[in-house]
Amino acid sequence: MDNDAKLRPLYLAKILYEMTDEDHYLTTTQLIQLLEEKYGIKAHRQTIKAEVELLKQFGLEIEEVKSTQNRYNLYGRTFDIPELKLLIDAVESSKFISASKSLELVKKLGSLTSNQIAATLTRNVSCEGRIKSGNEKIYLIIDTINEAINSNRQISFQYFQYNVRKEQQLKHNGEPYVITPLHLVWNGDYYYMIGVYAYKQRIGNFRVDRIAKRPKILDAEGTPAPEGFNIDEYINTTFKMFNSEHAEVELVCDNEVMDSIIDKFGAEVTTYANDMTSFRAVVNVAVNHVFLSWVFGFGGKVKIKSPEAVREKYSAMIKNAFEEITNAEK
Repeated sequence: MDNDAKLRPLYLAKILYEMTDEDHYLTTTQLIQLLEEKYGIKAHRQTIKAEVELLKQFGLEIEEVKSTQNRYNLYGRTFDIPELKLLIDAVESSKFISASKSLELVKKLGSLTSNQIAATLTRNVSCEGRIKSGNEKIYLIIDTINEAINSNRQISFQYFQYNVRKEQQLKHNGEPYVITPLHLVWNGDYYYMIGVYAYKQRIGNFRVDRIAKRPKILDAEGTPAPEGFNIDEYINTTFKMFNSEHAEVELVCDNEVMDSIIDKFGAEVTTYANDMTSFRAVVNVAVNHVFLSWVFGFGGKVKIKSPEAVREKYSAMIKNAFEEITNAEK
């Protein structure tokens, strides 16, 4: 058997994959023409019919519509169109993926369907005007973190923040952080690494796009997570991934905000009836300005009942904000 005969079913499958779908067909004549035009391979009607049957036996979901001109299409795909749209939307909206990498990934996702459908999926892509990470090394960073998690090893890395001149400035005086990575978490539009400090035995988190360069995997075995650590609870109780001490806080909430409480803390959140118009929620949260601002955002429909230290911190935040506004008006 010559090479053309060996390659023909492969190229036939490629043509059907790229140019047909549930709504688009190719006739026998069109398939013969495309094989010769694109790949220089000759075929005839019986060859096409026989090799389509061969591809179907192999497992490809190909439909044959019999008529004077038989038509064929490949309708079975790994991803349905709604699934591809969902993945593309996630890539486009993700802030931790750079604009150039977003376009590259969207193009690759489009290759998982026919050319016609791919055009409809990507025609509205516009990543350039969105706030995107400028860290092009992010894939190498993620790959290294995953490797360290799988091998239970510590990593060292430098971490940066922006100064007032919008320049990257290394934190920790440029000294590397040493962390045992436990999880990678997508939270609030950003990708975070959650891990254990080697010397503090406490949990910390870092935005992956703020890691300066590819971490170094150390020989040291990883530090275990503190006893009782639960990743889901940590994510649900840490607002915008700001590190701070946790405390059990009792909230008094108007009945109409139950959806928001469940959205944030999950359906298992502890709640009690308070009166006819409100309920109490007991939550374990990282108490910081982000949590306090979240409470304030409900405009009085969520109130802090206890502990007193958290109430005082909330009152001080509101008082300071009011004084700032008053001073600005003078």
